[in-house]
Amino acid sequence: MDLAYTPEEEDFRARLRAWLAEVLPTLPPKPAPDDWPGRRAYDLGWQRMLYDAGYADVHWGGSPGVRLIFLEETERAGAPYVGACFVGLLHAGPTIAAEGTAEQRERWLPPILRGEEVWCQGFSEPGAGSDLAALRTRAWRDGDHYVVSGSKIWTSHAEVADWCELLVRTDPAAPRHRGITWLALPMDAPGVTVRPLRTLAGSEEFAEVFLDEVRVPVGNRVGEENDGWRVTMVTLSFERGTAFAGEVVACRRVLGDLAREARRTGRWDDPALRRRLGRLDARFRALWRLTQWNAGEAEATGGGVPGVAGSVFKLSYAQARQELYDAAAQVLGVGSLDLDRPWVLDRLSSLSYTIAAGTSEIQRTIVAERILGLPKGR
Repeated sequence: MDLAYTPEEEDFRARLRAWLAEVLPTLPPKPAPDDWPGRRAYDLGWQRMLYDAGYADVHWGGSPGVRLIFLEETERAGAPYVGACFVGLLHAGPTIAAEGTAEQRERWLPPILRGEEVWCQGFSEPGAGSDLAALRTRAWRDGDHYVVSGSKIWTSHAEVADWCELLVRTDPAAPRHRGITWLALPMDAPGVTVRPLRTLAGSEEFAEVFLDEVRVPVGNRVGEENDGWRVTMVTLSFERGTAFAGEVVACRRVLGDLAREARRTGRWDDPALRRRLGRLDARFRALWRLTQWNAGEAEATGGGVPGVAGSVFKLSYAQARQELYDAAAQVLGVGSLDLDRPWVLDRLSSLSYTIAAGTSEIQRTIVAERILGLPKGR
């Protein structure tokens, strides 16, 4: 892809920047971190404002340049993050747009874009995290429904979600990767129980979900029965390839804040710290270029689905993010032990990034086998 933006894309940037300058001062205060009903309402309200202004579908309908400019400008302006809308906008929505039927796209995509419904992700299980193909949540066909029993863990935003992108095993006799199906689960269905999980950082954006003979219409299946692994790879391609793009922009902003804080406190005089921040600046600039390349490749190959280079991005980004917040601890000194100081909770949450969205070990395997062509491990 041409990494330079076109005149039309720069015009989009100017219009978006002007709109953000007008509307951001009118937003209500952000809810408390533990007020999930309030956060849901706030995030959906922001998504509705984007929809009314014509910016809601940039993740799906815009060119790669438009999508990346949107992320650059909203982060630069301090606009709200997608928050509780994350799974719908960046995982489930793009998957349904790529793999769903016309009826499914009509049913689920407009409410996501209008800020009316929240999705969560029901992939991982207590015994199937990195090895997702080991999932055991069972679904069997009963007429026009699947009957689902099992459990999920680390289910993002389950406590405020309307729908769940759910992986189930529909053929236990098939090879592990061939008996899986992708379903859209209504979270208010009888038999669904949600139990929030508290993270090391004190937040509760994840939950356990227990499914006790939950009936899901067959019409909620995205893709064919037992073809869910392929559909899941589409979802994970979006998650690893472009869903973290906004966070790269945020990390670059944090890096600038760290440099200013180091100058204020006198730690900028440490040449080792300056070199560390300089290397991080180079890494995040490279990651942003890789994001541009991934988005352009997805567009060029048709369908807008990122390729396996998303694993290169995910692997490098997870490491860079951890190093960024380790550098923040160096800048803060003893202040890094104070949970009320900036960046301290972010440092705790950064520990999860080499696990979430596929462990670094999994990403190395994908890079080795699918990009470098090395033999498969035993």
